[in-house]
Amino acid sequence: MGSIMKILEYLSPSLADPQNKYFRGDFASNPLTGDEAYEAFLGWIAARGMELYPAQDEAVLELANGNNVILATPTGSGKSTVAVAAHFIGLAAGQRSYYTAPIKALVSEKFFDLCEIFGAENVGMVTGDSSINANAPIICCTAEILANIVLREGEGADLTQVIMDEFHFYSDPQRGWAWQAPLLDLPQAQFLLMSATLGDTLRFEREMTELTGRESVLVTSETRPIPLNYAYSREPLVETVNELVSTHQAPVYIVHFSQVQAIDTAASLMSLPIASKDDKERINELTAGFRFSAGFGKTLQKYIKNGIGIHHAGMLPKYRRLVEQLAQAGLLKVICGTDTLGVGINVPIRTVLITALSKFDGQRTRRLKSREFHQIAGRAGRAGFDTAGYVVVQAPEHEIENDKLEAKARAKFDGDEKKMAQSLRGKKKKPPQGFVAWSEKTFEQLVEAEPEPLTSSFQLTHSMMLNMLQREADPFKTVMLFLTANHEPPVKQRALKRKAIGIYRELLNGGVVERLPEPDEFGRTVRLTVSLQENFALNQPLSPFALASLSLLDKESPDYALDAVSIIEATLERPRQVLIGQEKKAKSEALAEMKAEGMDYNERMAELDKITYAQPLADLLEQAFETYSAGAPFMKEFELEPKSVVRDMYERAMGFGDFIKYYGLERSEGILLRYLSDAYKALRQTVPLSALTDELTDIIEWLGEVIRQTDSSLVDEWERLANGEDAMPVQDSLEELVAESAPKVTSNSRAFKVMVRNALFRRVELFADEREKILGELDGERSGWDADRWADAMDDFFDDHEDIYTDADARSPKLFELDDDVSEHPGVWKVRQVLADSDNDHDWAITAEIDLVASDEEGSPVVRILEVKAA
Repeated sequence: MGSIMKILEYLSPSLADPQNKYFRGDFASNPLTGDEAYEAFLGWIAARGMELYPAQDEAVLELANGNNVILATPTGSGKSTVAVAAHFIGLAAGQRSYYTAPIKALVSEKFFDLCEIFGAENVGMVTGDSSINANAPIICCTAEILANIVLREGEGADLTQVIMDEFHFYSDPQRGWAWQAPLLDLPQAQFLLMSATLGDTLRFEREMTELTGRESVLVTSETRPIPLNYAYSREPLVETVNELVSTHQAPVYIVHFSQVQAIDTAASLMSLPIASKDDKERINELTAGFRFSAGFGKTLQKYIKNGIGIHHAGMLPKYRRLVEQLAQAGLLKVICGTDTLGVGINVPIRTVLITALSKFDGQRTRRLKSREFHQIAGRAGRAGFDTAGYVVVQAPEHEIENDKLEAKARAKFDGDEKKMAQSLRGKKKKPPQGFVAWSEKTFEQLVEAEPEPLTSSFQLTHSMMLNMLQREADPFKTVMLFLTANHEPPVKQRALKRKAIGIYRELLNGGVVERLPEPDEFGRTVRLTVSLQENFALNQPLSPFALASLSLLDKESPDYALDAVSIIEATLERPRQVLIGQEKKAKSEALAEMKAEGMDYNERMAELDKITYAQPLADLLEQAFETYSAGAPFMKEFELEPKSVVRDMYERAMGFGDFIKYYGLERSEGILLRYLSDAYKALRQTVPLSALTDELTDIIEWLGEVIRQTDSSLVDEWERLANGEDAMPVQDSLEELVAESAPKVTSNSRAFKVMVRNALFRRVELFADEREKILGELDGERSGWDADRWADAMDDFFDDHEDIYTDADARSPKLFELDDDVSEHPGVWKVRQVLADSDNDHDWAITAEIDLVASDEEGSPVVRILEVKAA
């Protein structure tokens, strides 16, 4: 019923034939008129037993008439349905449509929704980390993807309908440029801008009309289909949740402003009877085949079985999607998370419980803005299920505790104010340090407040300049267009022009662009250097510095590849939780060593203060940055961040799960995965071909495969849909929950060989540190090499040699032998890792076999140790 076929049935039987080319969205030779598309869409709505709200109907009609639409209606009023209409109107006219949103989770959700409606073959997704069916007539992407298309192609871009969801992100200080760029140079577009909290839109209406020549219409409604009831709770959080669940006001989304608090709340609710017996049985049935990895996966599994979900950006995508699906099936009565769900993700919620009215925004702790409050509160109330939604705000914890103290004192002294005051003196709890006060009055003010005006946040970066330089037109005219047409005040525009000149000179001096002796056929007088890879990009503010710094390295050095990784890592944003874990580990190990040496306590503390996470090449890079920024002063506004995450994982020969366990990062898996993805993208797009070596290419391939094997749930689910399998509701489809298996790890032979080398060298490092217990855990069950057997091998080795090395020479390919000829032993590789002994005899080796079939099942090399001995 959700397929595009149901729309086409209202047009003609031939178009409803799945074998007909029109079913696949090829309306180019036989487009529908706007009236025909409008009537067809209304027929599809009727077939689903739905009826459009007046605002929805008005917006769809305006889109069918070819107008731009700004849809400013409350959350829950069906803006997504209007977006579907925009896609269909475009498809029926033989045009291409783009849906954009601020976060990948929302993009992926809409992608799957549209696959179900229009068919997987007609829908693609591009997020920067992955690309699925990118040539489809309907594309879901993050706002930055569309903005980069605008910079590169402008009016030459193959698109018409542009649906920009959560358009209030236009004001986001870091990302607002991406929401503004399409409004500056897509004259061929028909825009649909959507948000529940837009404020004054006159400027956007005027400028869209001037740009596109289309009439621009504001469609708004003050009436929420599901009205909201507001309350302020002075009861402890657990008691508030218990009352909401017991009085049938669930599902409840508990909003926190830190991931740790969300998980702590979930733990505190485990004593409550959240899920019924039937729900628990159904949850167990649906998740029986789902692979919960060690660490956070097991923690989440425990909460889910009690009807409690967790949802935040620090989780792996497969876990977030699982929580969303179980919630959509009505099996999770409580979800503890951050304000992620305030950005339109389709999780059915009856009650939103907000734990604070202040948040840390990356720079300071401040009260929530009106727009933020209403975006979060607006998630309450499920259309088709609820007659009302509920928004509850918790009073600050210290106020709740003080209320209890006052109530006890009042009861004890029978309301005698003087005695009460004396008994409470010194007992009342003070607010925590740094607390930004809010109260019931603050809550009431936010409920009544209008959204703040949207303000421009346009900026210019190296990556944006590179995209504009790729356009088949005079790049200086293109750059000037964006510098003069943006919505910034004149003072800021002048500053942007100065910055553009500095970036251009820097790219020219760095050899990234070159002047042409005469204009080419497109009128260009400069172009990108031809030796750069096709996907070359400078996506980080300090990427140009990284590009220049690579020339400081000696390509013949055995450390070159890892030093190149360190240069790239120094330009990436800090994964704070990961670095904290690394620093804690470094201090813990150093403290143990100092205690063993008998160091005095004060000396130990002084030394510990000096210890931090690893920062490879810090001195070299900081000196180079001082020199570099002298010629590019605006670079000084950015901070160089030497760190070792990718390098550390590689040097320790660890996989994703090993690294998480080693540093205790179970609550930050998603943050680590996102950082690895950023590093992989930067390595692929910033390191020029001339700087690549075989070893560096191996590391890049290895990193990409680690990411794919960790979580490829979105790709797998799309492939299932594309193969024609039914998209069944979660409660009827176990497969939809289990769609998380990555491509076969052995299919990427180059990356898999690196993984195998790392797996063997991991054992060398543990052998060198005499960690027989860990080795026994690795190989005892599978190979029969328990801790005692490894210990015996160590004794024999150290009888022959004083020490074993684990430096770059020790992990050289020269000391690793791999026989991948499976003709003699099908499905098995033979490997031999020679140990680099202190006598340089190289007479000891670890010999093993790699089970290829089992490796594909586990997503990492399955090693069976055969022998550890001298040749």
